Amino acid sequence: MNSNARVQYKRARASQNQAYSEGWVEFANKCVAKRVANMLNGEQIGGRKRSSFYYDLWNIKYLSKFKWDDLTEELAFKRATREQQVAIEISAAKKERDFYISKVDQSRASNAIEERIKKKQKVQQDSVQVEKVIRHFPQTKPINANAKGSKTDLSDDFLDAVFGGS
Repeated sequence: MNSNARVQYKRARASQNQAYSEGWVEFANKCVAKRVANMLNGEQIGGRKRSSFYYDLWNIKYLSKFKWDDLTEELAFKRATREQQVAIEISAAKKERDFYISKVDQSRASNAIEERIKKKQKVQQDSVQVEKVIRHFPQTKPINANAKGSKTDLSDDFLDAVFGGS
């Protein structure tokens, strides 16, 4: 199967698999609309027995004081909210992508700076060996020569009296 035939096959198959849950019919005459709704409501859809809709039932209601404009307004509102939600998701994805790209660029820049510093240090080390300076800081001696964290010993009798030992 070549690519053109595959695309056409997929399109044809997609149109066959569409599942409709609701639909609307507009009548020019109110009396005809009421009669059709009463006649078809609860009846078997029928058609060929091999049809997937053969055993399904009609569920038809006459909607009084319902205008076609109400339906188109509702559908337009749903479409607008769906488009708005998609736009919000796209903008969030773009922000996330831009943040990631900026962090990648920042990382590349910092890596380049580190590489340059390392190259400079190598050049300086090759030309002149810089001695490391070791600094000594005077330390203060502890006040007590025996101050290794020893605790003052309390007698067991005294501890029993304070804490009520048995």
